[in-house]
Amino acid sequence: MEFSATPKGVCSRQINFEIQEGKIKNVIFFGGCNGNLQGISKLVEGMEIDEAIKRLEGINCNGRGTSCPDQFAIALKQAKENL
Repeated sequence: MEFSATPKGVCSRQINFEIQEGKIKNVIFFGGCNGNLQGISKLVEGMEIDEAIKRLEGINCNGRGTSCPDQFAIALKQAKENL
């Protein structure tokens, strides 16, 4: 199933991803720190949703109270509710 999220309070403008059999696939961040977000996308590829949430939730970028990884964790929680 495909999902799209609009992050809040961070540089990235959109996150697209898929969930297949409880695992994360094809993560694409639009905007933000390109190299870092490509790295995150590759690291979570094939990871269980709950494991990714556990690892990414609460990461803070420059005192913003959130980050692109944290926003992705929020998007994953919302996706999980809609499965």
